[in-house]
Amino acid sequence: MKIVLTGSLGHIGKPLAQELVQKGHEVTVISTKPEKQTNIEALGAKAAIGSIEDVDFLTATFTGADAVYTMLPPGNYLDSNLDLVAECQKLGNNFVQAIERSGVKRLVHLSSIGAHLVKGSGLIVLHHEMEVVLDKLSDVAITFMRPTGFYYNLYGYIPMIKNMGYIASTYGGDDKVVWVAPVDIAAAIADEIVTPLVGRKVRYVASEETTCNETARILGEAIGKPDLKWIIITNEQMQSGLEAAGMNPTIASGLAEMYACAHSGALSEDYFRNRPAVMGKVKLVEFAKEFATAFKQ
Repeated sequence: MKIVLTGSLGHIGKPLAQELVQKGHEVTVISTKPEKQTNIEALGAKAAIGSIEDVDFLTATFTGADAVYTMLPPGNYLDSNLDLVAECQKLGNNFVQAIERSGVKRLVHLSSIGAHLVKGSGLIVLHHEMEVVLDKLSDVAITFMRPTGFYYNLYGYIPMIKNMGYIASTYGGDDKVVWVAPVDIAAAIADEIVTPLVGRKVRYVASEETTCNETARILGEAIGKPDLKWIIITNEQMQSGLEAAGMNPTIASGLAEMYACAHSGALSEDYFRNRPAVMGKVKLVEFAKEFATAFKQ
C-alpha cells in the first residue's frame, strides 16, 4: 500500500514508519524540517518536506495514497498568542480539503481518550472537535485512534518530585489512570491503517491500567523514593502553578479542567466501556526504568 504519514519522526511517527516499511509498504513521511529528510530516507521511507498548513502541498502529497494518517501537532503552551481552538479548526479543515481533493478513501486519525465528550474535558475538547470536522468527509473510511495517557507525560513531574518530593495534580490518589507507550500506539495504527473498513470506527489504545498511587509507587521505587506520593490539589492551585511556570493562561485553564475531568472519571468512562481487546506490550515497570534514567540527569 501507499501510505502517507503526518507527524514527522516523532514519538509515534518514527516507529510507525519503521513498522510499515518493514512490512513492505510504500511510506511517505511529511515533515516541516528539511534536515529530517536524510533520517526519513534512512528508514526506507520517502520524505515530503512542507507544511500541513499548506492545503496545496497536502493535496499533492496525499494524491495517489491508499491511506493517510493524520494528527494534531503539539503546540507551544508557553506561547501567549497561541489560539489552540483556531489552530485546530484550521488544520482540521486543511485535512478535509486535501483528502477530498486528492481522492483518499482511507484515513486513520490520532485522537484521544475523552474525545467522546462535547464539553468539560479541557484541552481534550480539541480532539472532539477534530473528530467532528473529519466526520464531515463522505465516502472515506475513518478510524479515530484514541490513545490513553502517554507515559512520557510523566516526565513533566520530574522537577516537582525533585523540588517538592511528591507528584501533585487535580487528579491523583486512588483515581484510575490508563497509560500507553508511543510504540504501542504505533503498532495499533500500523495494524489499523492496512485493515479494510467501511464507515467509522473508534479504537482505544492502552498499555496498562493502574491508579495514580500505584503509578507513584512504581516510579518512586525506580528512582529510589519508594514512599513517593501522588496528591490531589484544587483546580485553582493547579492553574496558578501552571501560570507561574509561564504557561498561556487559557491553556493552563484547559489543562486544569482536563485533569479535573480525569479525577471525576468522565474522561475515561467511554474507554472503560470499550476497552481494547489486546493491551500494549510496554508496562509501567519498563517505562519506570527510562523515567529513572531521566530523573538522574
